Amino acid sequence: MMMMEKQTRANLPMATATVGPSSWRNATIKEIQVSQSCVDKGDKGLDLGRTIDPLPSLRDNCAQQSNTVVHGYVRETRAVLVRLRESFLDTNEEVKSLLRGKEALEKKLEHIRKDIALNKMSTEVRCTRPMRERERDGADTLLERELQHLYHLKKALEAQLRSVQKQLQILDQSRKRLNAVIQERNRVLDLICHAVSSVTGGRTSRTNSGRASRHQPSDKSMMTFGANGGYTQQISFNMSSGTEKRPSPTHQAEERLGTPPSDPLGPYTPEAAAAMEQAREARQRSVALRKEIKDAIENTRKLRDTAHAAVNGGMNRKVAETVTLQQHLTVASGENRHAIHRSQRWYDATEKARYYTVGPEMQSDLEMRERLNRPLVRVYQRHPGTNLPEAQDIIRGAEGLDKSLLTTSRNIGMLQMAQNRLQDDIFHKRAGASVDSSVVRMRRRLANHRWVVGSV
Repeated sequence: MMMMEKQTRANLPMATATVGPSSWRNATIKEIQVSQSCVDKGDKGLDLGRTIDPLPSLRDNCAQQSNTVVHGYVRETRAVLVRLRESFLDTNEEVKSLLRGKEALEKKLEHIRKDIALNKMSTEVRCTRPMRERERDGADTLLERELQHLYHLKKALEAQLRSVQKQLQILDQSRKRLNAVIQERNRVLDLICHAVSSVTGGRTSRTNSGRASRHQPSDKSMMTFGANGGYTQQISFNMSSGTEKRPSPTHQAEERLGTPPSDPLGPYTPEAAAAMEQAREARQRSVALRKEIKDAIENTRKLRDTAHAAVNGGMNRKVAETVTLQQHLTVASGENRHAIHRSQRWYDATEKARYYTVGPEMQSDLEMRERLNRPLVRVYQRHPGTNLPEAQDIIRGAEGLDKSLLTTSRNIGMLQMAQNRLQDDIFHKRAGASVDSSVVRMRRRLANHRWVVGSV
């Protein structure tokens, strides 16, 4: 309709009969044509403006689109922050677990040191035995082997403790790095809810085996705004568990973490990815190290108990052998005492027989029947060649009795000397058995390690 009006105005017929000059009329027609051309250009501009000009709500639309991009970025940053916090908490729990393992390792190392001190005390106590009992025996060999074994276990536990301390430093560095990334990522979350349920859809973010966050997957969306294309922001809400296949090998770490590819200008920065990867590797190494600690402690306990039982068994056998020898010595001492008594009785009887043979010391004490010049002998000796050998026989008998007394006295002295040696050996054996028994009792009493080094 408008175009018909334009054509009507453009083709308006002029009057055939003119009075004014033609130049004057042509100038007027030219002005009309110029005006019509301007009108046509204005109408085309209006039509083009209706097509490409922004609406009056441009400011509100731009603000709404910007807010949408900001909300998407903040939500994704919150999801990344949840994963970072999960990793931080997992690392913190692993630090606590490793600290408990370190305490158990230090406790076992303290027990080994006490066992070494106990071994040295046992050796020192055994040095108080009598000199006769200090000869090197199997118990000394067992104590030396136990000491060498304990030193070997001590070095192994100290090396394990150094590894634990180094791993704790690595975990602490990873935790500090995660905390720094969390603080940096948290700077844009002042105006959004920090509840984990808002990210996980109300589901728990922990599993029975540990801390493992799970997020609801969503689709990707592309938003473009602004004049002449403006700027484009890719928003990714794909925070799933990482089961989706991605052909690119550069995203394998992100697939393991269940996070989107890292972007220096995105919510999941390379620093965050590196911090999470470092923490994950540190936790895995810590788990393996805790298993090694548990195995080392159990192995140390078994080896220490075996060595301790072997030494105690050897000491008990030594005590049994000493007691057995002491009993044999006691029997031998009794037999020796019996022989001494027999020899002493024989000596006494021989000495009395000598007194009877020799007779009294004074001649006046001799009876008439005991004298060599008794009447019967004097009458007999009136004939020649009637000498009697009585005096010579008495003298020879006395000399034989003197020799018998001397031999018996020597035998009694030897028996008494043997008796003294037996008694000394019995005393030493009793003292040695007492010392070894006290060592065994001390080792059993202090085997629970509930004592302070230097107080025993």
